[in-house]
Amino acid sequence: MRMHRTALLSALLLAAAITGCKGGEAPAPETSTGANESVDALGPDAKPGVTAGAARLVLPVIAGRPGVVYFRVANNTSAKITLAGVHVQGAGKAEMHRTSGGKMTPVEQVPIDAGASIAFVPGGLHIMAFDIEPSLKAGDRSELTLTFSDGDKISVPLKVEAMGANSGGMAGMSH
Repeated sequence: MRMHRTALLSALLLAAAITGCKGGEAPAPETSTGANESVDALGPDAKPGVTAGAARLVLPVIAGRPGVVYFRVANNTSAKITLAGVHVQGAGKAEMHRTSGGKMTPVEQVPIDAGASIAFVPGGLHIMAFDIEPSLKAGDRSELTLTFSDGDKISVPLKVEAMGANSGGMAGMSH
């Protein structure tokens, strides 16, 4: 049991480092009214007015550790929607998490108001991808599937990157 707790703590600490925690207040997830955003720029529709895109999986430095997924989803409908689950092709398990106040916690659902968009970004909402297949390498493509509370799903292309490969990611990260 003690070894399990130590392994879990180690994984959580690494995950916090991957997501860009700086020990202080993490930025709030990016939301907007969508009024000035191009829905088409985000990706394919799950149902009319709901789009997702800009998805990327950042591989861990050490094989066997979790990776992290960032993306954006927009709700340009007139009703609130709820993101209820995620799946990353090539990962054994994927969970939504939020970093806040230097702590990372699992998130069961993410409500998205009508006309709003939410970004899963370093230091905020993100997806932890566990048990990543060794065959996934930087430069590959995979797929991210989002499941909403009403059962609708959307799948979007997922770029696979090495840690630090994108200047918007973990390059220059401080702890």
